[in-house]
Amino acid sequence: MTDTILSNGHTENNVVDSGYFKKGCNPFAQTGRSKLQNERASLNQQIIKEMRMRAGAENLLRATTNNKVREMVVLELSYVNSNLQLLMEHLEGLNSSVEVYQNVEETSSLPLIPMGLKETKAADFAVPFKDFILEHYSEDGSNYEDTIADLMDLRQACRTPSRSDAGIDLLSSYFSQLSFVENRFFPPSRQMGIFFTWYDSFTGVPVCQQNIALEKASILFNTGALYTQIATRCNRQNQSGLESAIDAFQKAAGTLNHLKETFTHTPSYDMSPAMLNMLTRMMLAQAQECVFDKIALPGIKNEYFCLCRMAQEAAKVCDVYSVVYQSMIQTPVKDHVPFFWSAMAQVKTNHYRALAHYFVATALLDHELCPNDDEDKQEKALSQLYDSMPDGMSPLKILKSKDDRKHLGKAHLRKAILDHEEALRIHNLCRQVKKLDVLQEILQAGHKRSLNKYSEFNSENDFVDFIEAPQIIAKTEQKAEMAEPSSSKVKVTDFFQKLGPLALFSAKQRWTAPRGVHITPQEGDLGFTLKGDAPVQIQSLDPLSPAAIEGVKEGDYIVSIQDTDCKWLGVSEVMKMLKNVGDEGVDIQVISLMENTVSSMPNKSATYCGGLPKTYSMICLAMDDDKIGKTRKVTKKLSFLSWGNKNKQKTASTISPSSAVTRTLPSKNRLSTAFSNTDSSLY
Repeated sequence: MTDTILSNGHTENNVVDSGYFKKGCNPFAQTGRSKLQNERASLNQQIIKEMRMRAGAENLLRATTNNKVREMVVLELSYVNSNLQLLMEHLEGLNSSVEVYQNVEETSSLPLIPMGLKETKAADFAVPFKDFILEHYSEDGSNYEDTIADLMDLRQACRTPSRSDAGIDLLSSYFSQLSFVENRFFPPSRQMGIFFTWYDSFTGVPVCQQNIALEKASILFNTGALYTQIATRCNRQNQSGLESAIDAFQKAAGTLNHLKETFTHTPSYDMSPAMLNMLTRMMLAQAQECVFDKIALPGIKNEYFCLCRMAQEAAKVCDVYSVVYQSMIQTPVKDHVPFFWSAMAQVKTNHYRALAHYFVATALLDHELCPNDDEDKQEKALSQLYDSMPDGMSPLKILKSKDDRKHLGKAHLRKAILDHEEALRIHNLCRQVKKLDVLQEILQAGHKRSLNKYSEFNSENDFVDFIEAPQIIAKTEQKAEMAEPSSSKVKVTDFFQKLGPLALFSAKQRWTAPRGVHITPQEGDLGFTLKGDAPVQIQSLDPLSPAAIEGVKEGDYIVSIQDTDCKWLGVSEVMKMLKNVGDEGVDIQVISLMENTVSSMPNKSATYCGGLPKTYSMICLAMDDDKIGKTRKVTKKLSFLSWGNKNKQKTASTISPSSAVTRTLPSKNRLSTAFSNTDSSLY
């Protein structure tokens, strides 16, 4: 996609006075990737429309007793459900459009599966933030209009990040800013009135909450998805491209795993623990596939030890894809994973198993033990291929007996042919997989190669009983592992640092409005001392000093001296400003910390689903504050998403990001949940 600069207050020369630039992608660029993302956004809107119609029809069906009206409503519901099914299938087709994300120079590599980005709706921070700044920080919110606009521009740019490291940095910058914003503007005692709406990447179901944790989790999901798109774009025809793809897939796996461990019980199918676990495994499997391609890139020599090594590398890829497929067919993941993905996992499992058996067969059939060969080394290499040898055979006996080598080699070839045929069969079952011509060519070439090899050593006079090819042990010289994204090290500056140091000036700390005080020194003494870092705090206040008489209190913080902001000044800087105060005195502004007496919010779900089948549960327990003691009853309220049976309900745990604001709640009064809100936000 074409890069563009989305900035606030740009000039004709594309120069921003503040020097602040936000790089994103042009949402109107007519590239394959942008067209897919725009089509995804359009589908999400259509899904919302059909869900609203279905919810209204179901309400009418429950309310009416007129048989004729009920018949009409049932008929209308059948049409709406049919349309929803078609839209879901269309969205599944978009998730299966992998060829758009592949490198244009790829002609002989198996396609890799990228993830699509989650779509969102615009969010307006201006009015809530300005009101909160005036109310909570006692400052004029209009002075922060440009800063708020910059934050909104950054969020808008994150909807279309470029498929490069710049796009990763963009998402990471916004994610880091959200931690500052959460601490600055989201108090634990109330909601801000800002609704974050994100669409499920697989189902298109909208989730709308006032909880900023949903925003942070969705940005983290898109960061992992963008890493997968970067990986599939790499040119796997050279060493550097393969290393870049491995690195990107490992970072994608690390990002998704961090999302699973940090944001628990998110009210969205695509960010459920089971789905994230499957996605993490799939990214590691694709990284392992790239490791195999990197080893095979210089060419696979027809040499005994090289073939044994490549057989175990192929078996490793087969094993990891087999684990991925098993994750995909588990409930509830199987209900939302595109059939294309599970078909590709099956195809690759069988394809790489076939390659492993072909390499072992070639090593046995094309290479005989010669007097000059290292017998012990070859015996060790062959013994390490199997967990157990076929009955009546030993590694040394196989190496020395030409017939045994032939019989075992043919057994591996038969297994390779069967696996190739199974891969082709699964390939033909999926419509989207059949569209991948390069995949079909690779599968057919592997099948033909195994058939030709088998025909070379097959004879009509061979009446020896068939033996079963033993399973090959998976082994690799480079295991794909989750990597920490480099984006986690991106340093950002707090947009709202003018409000003061975050340790003191946060949403959970309540302050009095700044009080103007005129203090006059007596014999060069102001009547108090200063301590602490920025801002400085008054201590050892003389109760008879002019400062105390004017209203200064012990423990007050100085925020301004002679209209000069002092929130970020330390003791030495403030002392310099107060050192030369004459008999005329000086005007300062001080603030006092207030006790937090406001009770925490009751926990209620603010998630909208539109009546889709319940497959993921976030149970919210609402407490009846009017009843006290043992007579208090707990009412269980199911949100729109529910894993499994209603009888097997589990309460949602709290989020645990390091940057989250922590607070202690009496367990007797409330149960905290992740992603909870005070008011329900239905469309």
